[in-house]
Amino acid sequence: MIIQGKKVEAVFEKRLNRFVAMVNLEGKSIKAHVPNSGRLAELLNPGAMIVLRETENPLRKFRYDIIMAYKDNILVSVDSILPNKLITEVLKNNKNDPKEVIIGKNDKKIRAMFEYDFVRPEVKYKNSRFDIGLGMKNEMGEKDGIKYYLEVKGVTLVEKNIARFPDAPTERGTKHILELVEAKREGFGAGIFFVVQRQDAEAFSPNDAMDPAFGKALRQAAKAGVDIFAYRCVVEPDKIELQKPVEIRM
Repeated sequence: MIIQGKKVEAVFEKRLNRFVAMVNLEGKSIKAHVPNSGRLAELLNPGAMIVLRETENPLRKFRYDIIMAYKDNILVSVDSILPNKLITEVLKNNKNDPKEVIIGKNDKKIRAMFEYDFVRPEVKYKNSRFDIGLGMKNEMGEKDGIKYYLEVKGVTLVEKNIARFPDAPTERGTKHILELVEAKREGFGAGIFFVVQRQDAEAFSPNDAMDPAFGKALRQAAKAGVDIFAYRCVVEPDKIELQKPVEIRM
């Protein structure tokens, strides 16, 4: 997926709150938007090299977004919106041209998702919303409702080559998993896709030390038949691509 916009490298100084940080750009300290509510403690440290994207919206409060950070010479995407866009694009593109399937060649569950007729973002399920809904068309060619619910989570934390999620307690994330379990029990397809936004992970595991409730819910989902995927990415200043699946360790 192409990452639009003009990019420039800068030096991270300090985080003022969840969404605002001070950075040094060409010798000048300025405020920048942090598009991620996670802690990012291992990435956004004083002196860390980062990548900024300049916004084209003149109404934005801050001119720059922090979209990437360097960690041990590895470029890590920290934009929490990108994983959702990436998976949506992959599902749509592979549906439009099956010859261009870039993931799931050896994964029947992923290949099955390409068989749905349409991809819809931000779909409602009871009193909540999931990131992506997949559905089929009826005999008249009309969209016939959502049949598969998919939640997407971006992962930035890697410890000893193991990607871990979350990097901060997430009641909302746990709630989503339990709702996927409910959807599965009602006969819908359900899955959660962990997008590791860096290329140095060999495995994925829930971060029980940070949020044991999330790990417990994820294991419950796996036992209930919810599909769980984890793929690492190749990250460059101008693009991010799914590279390969990583081992899931529960």
